[in-house]
Amino acid sequence: MSRTTLACADITGRVDVTNPDAVREAVLAIFRRRYRGADWSPVLRLFADFGRLYRGEYPGFFACDTQYHDMRHVLDVTLAAARLIDGYDAGRPRESRLGPRLAIVGVAVALFHDCGYIRRRGDTRHQHGAEYTKVHVGRSARFLATYLPTIGLAWAAQLAAKLVHFTGYEFKPEDIVLADERERVLGALIGSADVIAQMADDAYLEKCRDFLFREFELGGLTREFDARGALRVRYASPADLLRQTPDFIRRTVDERLEGLFGGVYRCADAHFGGPNPYMRALERNRRFLERLLAHGDDSLLWQGDLRPRGRSVLSV
Repeated sequence: MSRTTLACADITGRVDVTNPDAVREAVLAIFRRRYRGADWSPVLRLFADFGRLYRGEYPGFFACDTQYHDMRHVLDVTLAAARLIDGYDAGRPRESRLGPRLAIVGVAVALFHDCGYIRRRGDTRHQHGAEYTKVHVGRSARFLATYLPTIGLAWAAQLAAKLVHFTGYEFKPEDIVLADERERVLGALIGSADVIAQMADDAYLEKCRDFLFREFELGGLTREFDARGALRVRYASPADLLRQTPDFIRRTVDERLEGLFGGVYRCADAHFGGPNPYMRALERNRRFLERLLAHGDDSLLWQGDLRPRGRSVLSV
């Protein structure tokens, strides 16, 4: 597979995650196989409005201007979420499955989980969407609560506004009040998809260096005041962010994927019928970066190609 293909493809190398239509068709193919006879017209509308919002064509909003938390990231997460939902329901008794209604909620939450980065027209206080970094999940929740009723999904609005917080840090998952265990599982699946899709991306390390540090800087995350009022530098530079990334990956796997989300990322095994390609790629990114750090040459972090090689082509 060529480098050009990898530049816009998902973990399998077969779905263009820069193209909403391509991801929509991949998601629908997964759900149509799993839930035969269900009505998927809401998914068509969700993808259409998502594209309009991120391109700046949705009334009242500018286009997305965050380069890390962009359309590609969201589409990658949405595809991963569909795969995890499919894997969770594979082989389960009908009464314990998430089913098509919750699958639709999952798509809605995944597609709009980062829309809180998008500025409203008339916003004179903020010049860039990344300035909303600390509060973007809450803004996404408010968007979902008001948007979903306008497209005939009022029944999903409040649930979606709660579940989107599984992708952020404003609330602990155990503090989110939900009606039943299936809803909590769905939140964990979406939160897990958000983690594994971005960390497994072949361009993850380059995106951290070239885009994420800048978003953190604009969002006020590179420096903070401690309890005594002293200024503490969390990330001094893009290279410093990369130096901390291997430990961040380990903590995220242990604390979020395994701990808070109960290891539901393993549902990808059932979807793919074999080892989880997201986790393999995530670990490949971590090991590759550790080898660069061990080399001791910071110039390798500041410039050049940070993409590991050897990704295999897997089935969708």
